[in-house]
Amino acid sequence: MELSLVGLLAGSFAVTALARRLGVSAPLVLVVVGLALSFVPGVPDYALDPELILTLVLPPLLYSAALDSSYLRLRANLRAIGMLAVGAVLCTTLAVGLAAWWLVPGLPLASALVLGAVVAPPDAVAATAVGRRLGLPRKVMTILGGESLVNDATALTAFRVAVALAAGAGYGIAEGLGVFVLAAAGGAAIGWALGWLVHRARMALGDGVLESALGLLVPFVGFVVAEEVHASGVLAVVLAGLYLGHRSPQADPVARLQDRAVWQAADTVLEATVFALIGLQLPAVVAGVGPDLGTLTGVGLALVLVALLARVAFVFPTTYLRPLARRRPGWRPVPWTHPAVVSWAGMRGVVSLAAAAGIPLTTMSGAPFPGRAEVLYLTFVVTVGTLLLHGLTLPALIRRLGVQASEDSADALAEAQAQSDAGRAATARLDALDDGDPLHAQAVTELRQRIEARTNAAWERLGGPVRGGGETPSARYRRLRRAMLEAEREVFVRHRDQRRIDDEVFRRVQHELDLEEVTLLRE
Repeated sequence: MELSLVGLLAGSFAVTALARRLGVSAPLVLVVVGLALSFVPGVPDYALDPELILTLVLPPLLYSAALDSSYLRLRANLRAIGMLAVGAVLCTTLAVGLAAWWLVPGLPLASALVLGAVVAPPDAVAATAVGRRLGLPRKVMTILGGESLVNDATALTAFRVAVALAAGAGYGIAEGLGVFVLAAAGGAAIGWALGWLVHRARMALGDGVLESALGLLVPFVGFVVAEEVHASGVLAVVLAGLYLGHRSPQADPVARLQDRAVWQAADTVLEATVFALIGLQLPAVVAGVGPDLGTLTGVGLALVLVALLARVAFVFPTTYLRPLARRRPGWRPVPWTHPAVVSWAGMRGVVSLAAAAGIPLTTMSGAPFPGRAEVLYLTFVVTVGTLLLHGLTLPALIRRLGVQASEDSADALAEAQAQSDAGRAATARLDALDDGDPLHAQAVTELRQRIEARTNAAWERLGGPVRGGGETPSARYRRLRRAMLEAEREVFVRHRDQRRIDDEVFRRVQHELDLEEVTLLRE
């Protein structure tokens, strides 16, 4: 088991690194490689553990995405995100459920709705990765990212209700809606309360390392606590992440730097692992199907089409049937290419497979859960089918429609103006603190030059490249300073190797040099 896990982690990381080097979609390549390896004799059986995925993998991925999201942009696009994360998920649940009930002989309606619920939420990891690489507009990226933060909560709550109906728990429609609303409200309240408590605790700690360590606990605590009281663990994690991300400027700078590095590394490993697991699930899901494999595969491909059409049929009307919005000042029509891209970003992910694997084996009466093997296999076909279909065609669609970001010049202007205001504020603060001591004159002069350099660099970025391909003053400063830092680092390494300074001294100096070099790279 340990060797299999190490092989999965190392292999998925190697495939991700190769995909990035080649400039192709890593999730798509991981799924294809996983599918290919599932046919190789001797490859271990990587049966999906739903508790492991939903408790240890999903929370950190959601929390990291929430930390990196813009609360203000999400709030500005709340209607579009809500329509997709709730309305589109429920619409897809009904469409796929009714289609499966009609296409699969003997499959009860409740079990068909379970299938609809597990395949309803798109996983935007692959779509947003493509969007970032091809430069999708910020509004489209915000909508896709915001949808992925919330749609799992809608789908898992609908899944819980549908399973209860199929298992004979006696839910009526009204009770099911009540469970749905209470789970959403409870998860949101728990997430906000947890974010508030953790933020206050981090402010009291005043230690960057402890603040980062506390942040690592948040997604797991939020998810488990919410699920224990039958609330939405997904919403709890997302709300906590949004709250703490929005309040991050008040945190210790060391914690902010560490958090960004840690969560980016964790995301890479977790995303690579879960997409590889999708492909490797083939033997496990095929084993329980029996002789109807060919027929069910055809049904699964038909359900891929149903899920695709349901999303398209939902996105376009809800985008343009907005008579009240048109009366607002400054309203502008949405280009049809934007909903086209959003409607085509319908890849399903490992959450669907984990939810399907979590279907109970028996009903409340002790009888086998009706259609469990069929639901699990159809979930696999829809998940892999949408990943391959949309993953292979979405980049071409974006290029064909010419949907690209146009915010670069506006961002550069806004940054330059803000940097000018910040420079004036910093200079005023420096003037207020300057006591005229001649011993401090050199420090004051250097600080003024640093402020001026940062302000000039912002305006230079706005001006674009220098004629003739020459360097701007700021670019020349960064190049020369990096060369100086490299020379300094070589001396410290030589002194360490000659045992003239201790390793602890070397690490402290290297950390200071690294911080300055990273700053130069990002300016």
